[in-house]
Amino acid sequence: MTSTGAVLAGLRAAMAELATPVRVYVAAGRFTEPDPDLPELAARIGLLLADMAADEAWRRFAPEYVPPSVPELCAALEPLETHEAAPFLARLATVDLYWPTHRHLPAEPAARAADRAVSLLGPDGSWWTNHDEAGGAVNGVSPFLDSVVAGTDGEHFVVALQVAPD
Repeated sequence: MTSTGAVLAGLRAAMAELATPVRVYVAAGRFTEPDPDLPELAARIGLLLADMAADEAWRRFAPEYVPPSVPELCAALEPLETHEAAPFLARLATVDLYWPTHRHLPAEPAARAADRAVSLLGPDGSWWTNHDEAGGAVNGVSPFLDSVVAGTDGEHFVVALQVAPD
């Protein structure tokens, strides 16, 4: 059995490997609320959106941006099957939303880091994205092109966000 400290350290390390300056933002942590669920995960997404918006690279384009409320974020999220989470997370860290031929990170290291994050949250982890795969749409959560994937095991969470100019 893995200790919560080791899981948290592993999640933070894996997610840090998926981050890139100005385009791919990540977060990993442990919930402090009792019995966290989707609203608590959405709140963490909101915090990451606020971090992105505070980055000078994006603040100048949307100085008045305030992340959506927790209910709005919950409404923008769609469930993602656990077996789809690692490939989706790796793709978010590698393939540019605006220029799909541009790569932010090499695919193999990103896939390994994504696999580790998903593995640490376990097979019963729940995963969410702002992509509506059935409708082929993205429920934007920022004033830019964006892609979010977030997961939790009910104790820990990870969030990845890629933004691109539109």
